[in-house]
Amino acid sequence: MSHYKEQILACDFFTVETILLQTLYVLFFFELGTRRLHLAGVTAHPNEMWVTQQARQMVWELDDQESPFLFLIHDNDRKYSNAFDTIFTSEGLHVIHTPYQAPNANAHAERWVRTVREECLDLILTLNASHLRRVLQTYIEEYYNTARPHQGIGQQIPIPREQLHNNGTIQRRKVLGGLINDYYRSPTSSSIFVN
Repeated sequence: MSHYKEQILACDFFTVETILLQTLYVLFFFELGTRRLHLAGVTAHPNEMWVTQQARQMVWELDDQESPFLFLIHDNDRKYSNAFDTIFTSEGLHVIHTPYQAPNANAHAERWVRTVREECLDLILTLNASHLRRVLQTYIEEYYNTARPHQGIGQQIPIPREQLHNNGTIQRRKVLGGLINDYYRSPTSSSIFVN
């Protein structure tokens, strides 16, 4: 499977409980080759129409990328309708349904859920859908895709940034109000830790 990883897109749902005990559903897409994550949406009611619209938006986003995906992996959840699958098959992707009760068949997506819970969601109280969406977008766009090294891709980051400096002042960037601290070297010549 490793020689196909650049061509595989995985998707899954996970749930988050708010402080008022409302269950929110998060739909995401995960690129196996680059480990890049795409937040599709957050809703309290993931009906067929909503899920299909998220699929359309994901296809539009994928059209802007250079590398084409050939496979989409998802489980047999009823939230994935025939219309959902049709959107991806019309774009040339082969939809692969994982076996029933086999979470390891979509292990990369399952591992991301564990990561986002441990690094982010278990440390905050979620107020509502818009709060959860804002937190996840910040975590994904400002940290997970652009700063967090991934063991599965040789300690690289999913969206490479400009050449890192081996010397310079060590800077700290607070993500989510300091919930996560990202350390990097600035292009200056001294090597002093700065807050």
